[in-house]
Amino acid sequence: MSDTLDFSGRTALVTGAASGIGAACARWLDRHGAAHLVLVDVDADGLAALDLSCTADRVTGSVADPELWARLEAGWDRLDHAVVNAGIGGSGEIADLTLDEWRRVMAVNCDGAFLTLAAALRAMRKAGGGSAVVTASVTGIKPVPGIGPYGVAKAGVAHMARIAAAENAKHSIRVNAIAPGGVDTAIWEGGPQFREAVAAHGRDATLKAMAATTPRGRFATPDEIAGEVGFLLSDMAANVTGHVWVSDGGYSF
Repeated sequence: MSDTLDFSGRTALVTGAASGIGAACARWLDRHGAAHLVLVDVDADGLAALDLSCTADRVTGSVADPELWARLEAGWDRLDHAVVNAGIGGSGEIADLTLDEWRRVMAVNCDGAFLTLAAALRAMRKAGGGSAVVTASVTGIKPVPGIGPYGVAKAGVAHMARIAAAENAKHSIRVNAIAPGGVDTAIWEGGPQFREAVAAHGRDATLKAMAATTPRGRFATPDEIAGEVGFLLSDMAANVTGHVWVSDGGYSF
C-alpha cells in the first residue's frame, strides 16, 4: 500500500469521460501517473478532445449496451480501478412521467451503471483486487421534487455500490459511491427551465441563483469532485469501502 496518490502502472476505466466529472477524473488519473485509461462515452468528439499523456482506449458507445461490455471485457488484460460515472438528466413529477421517459433515464443511469460495475468487478477479481467509485447524487439521498427517475436511479446505484462492497471485500476490491450536489457540468443544459434562465440572465448568474440554497454558496467544479473520486480510488483510502461520500457544499444539512 502507498500513502500517496500514486497510480503509476495502473489501468482505470472511466465512463461518461467526454465531459464534466468523467473528463475531470480522466485528467486527474493521468496527472497522478495512471499508465492506461479506458474511456467510454457516446460523445466521440469529446473523447478525442481529451489531452492526456498516458495511453488511452477511447470507446464510443452507450454504457447501457451489453454487447459493448462483453467486447471490452474480453479484451482487458487487467483493470485496477473504475469510475462508474456515465449518466443523463431526467425531470418530471412521478405522477406525470411516461414509462418511456422513466426507462430512458433508468437505462443509462441504473442499468448502465450495473453493466459497468459488474464488468469492472469481474476484471478486478482476475487482477487480484482494485477499487471502484460510482457516481450517485445527493438527489438520491435528499428527496428533491421534479427529478423523478434521476433521483430514484441515483439512490439505486448508491445502494448497489454498498452491496458490491460487501460482496467483494473478500476479493480485495473496494467499492464506494460519491453523491455530489450541484456541479457545474453540461448535464444542466438538457433542462428547458435552465435554458430559459440562461437566455434571460446568463449562465453564471443562473448557476449562482441555483446554488443559493447551498451553504457554500456555489456549485462544485468537476475538478473538485474528481479529486475526491481520486482519493477514494487511491491507496490512501485503503480502509474505506461501502460508503456513500456526500459532497454537496452542505446542501443536505
